[in-house]
Amino acid sequence: MSGILFIVSAPSGAGKTSLVSALLKSNRQIALSISYTTRAPRPGETNGKEYHFVGRDMFLEMAKNGDFLESAEVYGNFYGTSQPWIEKQLADGRDILLEIDWQGAAQVRKLMPHALSIFILPPSLAALETRLKGRGQDSEEVIARRLQAAQEDISHVAEFDYVIINDKLDEALQQLAAVITAAGLRRDSQLSRHANLINQLQKQE
Repeated sequence: MSGILFIVSAPSGAGKTSLVSALLKSNRQIALSISYTTRAPRPGETNGKEYHFVGRDMFLEMAKNGDFLESAEVYGNFYGTSQPWIEKQLADGRDILLEIDWQGAAQVRKLMPHALSIFILPPSLAALETRLKGRGQDSEEVIARRLQAAQEDISHVAEFDYVIINDKLDEALQQLAAVITAAGLRRDSQLSRHANLINQLQKQE
């Protein structure tokens, strides 16, 4: 029995983190992959919960050993997904969700072509700008850069299997949950998860 690997990507401000958090609360059968990073923990973050916080030397050593399914450098810090952990969880039948950018998604698809990828879009660039400003964390200059980067991210939407427009959170959550449910009902998944039942049903008296 093997689990399903889901990839969720989105431009900054599209509401990906809120959607994923809501999904994980409503569906206990899926687990979030915890990335490794070299950046320092932010206030309130716990090692092993938001990220596995490691030193730069350790991260580079892990990368050299081929431990990462995907990795990237963002604003001077490294981020990576543990390939051994992912493979073990899937082998044990656990469904795993990766919350990564489009570049990481491309790396994962090369190594795990059966992964299902989902891209989250904002309803408009104006709504995206409003959300970024609403955070109250960035200057106008930073927001302008993030909007430009968001358009670059969105240009890769056709590389993904599913696309969800996050206009209303509740509706987007229902759509995301529907993708997860439908994936679990695919033939190969069901034949693997319910092999004993299917064998019994096929037995001739």
